[in-house]
Amino acid sequence: MTYEPDPRRWKALAVSLTAGFMGLLDVSIVNVALPSMQSGLHASSGGIRWVVSGYALAFGLVLVTGGRLGDAFGRRTMFLGALAAFVITSALAGAAPNETTVVIARLAQGVAAGMLTPQNTGLIQDLFRGPERGRAFGMFGAVVGISTAVGPILGGVILAVFGTQDGWRWVFYVNVPIGVVAFALALRLLPRSEKKQFRVRSEIDFLGIVLLAVAVLGVLLPVIESDDGGPARLWWMFVVALVFGFAFVRWERAVVRRGRTPLLDTRLFTGTPGYASGAAVGALYFCGFAGIWLVFAMFFQQGLGYTPLQSGLSVTPFALGSAVSAAVAGRFVPTLGRRLTVTGLAMVAVGLLAVALLAELVPPSASGWAFALPLLFAGVGGGMVISPNTTLTLECVPVRMAGVAGGALQTGQRIGTAIGTAVLASVFGAVVVAAGDYQVALTVALCCAAVVTCGALGLAVAELRSRRHRAQLSEDERAARAAETSAADVHRG
Repeated sequence: MTYEPDPRRWKALAVSLTAGFMGLLDVSIVNVALPSMQSGLHASSGGIRWVVSGYALAFGLVLVTGGRLGDAFGRRTMFLGALAAFVITSALAGAAPNETTVVIARLAQGVAAGMLTPQNTGLIQDLFRGPERGRAFGMFGAVVGISTAVGPILGGVILAVFGTQDGWRWVFYVNVPIGVVAFALALRLLPRSEKKQFRVRSEIDFLGIVLLAVAVLGVLLPVIESDDGGPARLWWMFVVALVFGFAFVRWERAVVRRGRTPLLDTRLFTGTPGYASGAAVGALYFCGFAGIWLVFAMFFQQGLGYTPLQSGLSVTPFALGSAVSAAVAGRFVPTLGRRLTVTGLAMVAVGLLAVALLAELVPPSASGWAFALPLLFAGVGGGMVISPNTTLTLECVPVRMAGVAGGALQTGQRIGTAIGTAVLASVFGAVVVAAGDYQVALTVALCCAAVVTCGALGLAVAELRSRRHRAQLSEDERAARAAETSAADVHRG
């Protein structure tokens, strides 16, 4: 069957990425509004923490399931349903009269965002081929990176405009008009899926959903509760995660053997070249990268007395560098491949170490300006990591599994984000308590982030060598076949 590109594919991509940006942005944008929210609702510190943690937990739990449902029922159907749910739950969170309501609304909002996000990678796999797919994934990578980096900036702007008393409500309300417009455009632009004849019980792996959800919960919940002694208090959940994760893998293999459709086909990791290593690179990179924003927020706001807006603007160079390089890097994936991610990871590590060094050398009053250049350098490197890694990880994935593959990739990134944020924040806080010096605390935390980034760099280098080895084997096989053909021709002659 000849591939005929959809003439509206770029417009459809713009709409889907706008909606995806909102879902990913809400992971971090709420952080700067927490003091305002706690004051306005007279909420407890534990309850307010769950406004952030509950969203991240629900988001991570349903990503793979959302991808599988998109594969089964169609991307357009799942996209529209999840977007509508996200808009409604955003409005409910903004209008919440008390702590309990806002936490429940955030949990529901996280589920909607987790169902929405995998449809982006699935739509890209459906709508684009060849070099265009690299460009599309470049834009998607830019959205992932920028949404994480600019959340504190946009949150600070909203609080500055609407005031600290009720400004936190507009952090949620801002999703409503954008979401309504995106929904109307998606109705027009997203391609309709072919109708499929199947039974829900045979197509949807309900036991797999439960097993994976418990395994992910066992990893995320103790990490999310780290401020309240979660790892020490809930250590047994890591054991639960290990047991259920093992059971999930065994069950999914059994489902495949029976000829049914699994939730997550484990052959993605064993039979799809580059998928397992690419997913590991992404998870480890987010473990080091995502946590630095909370560390910077604590350094600038608690240590230097910056406002939320000033704190957000201080890390703007990273967001700008990431935005530009992610969009550009996607165009070079076909020619440079994994070398892009290797170079980008090295730049991020160098940039973070430079900031760590400057934190010790420059006076606190000059930190914002002094950090700008190395953060820009690291941001350019970061943009060269996310979009190329996504493209290279998913390039050999069959289209029929595009949604679930994208969901699994995002799940690893969300787990990495949760672990990295908890660990780096704990390291920063422990050094502040022990040494009473915010600059030393920033240096130690950023050095930890750089070490984790170097771990991702090591995996990327190994994958680069593996790709070269596979390419050499393919070349040798082609040469052998050519020699056999030539010998046969000579023999017949």
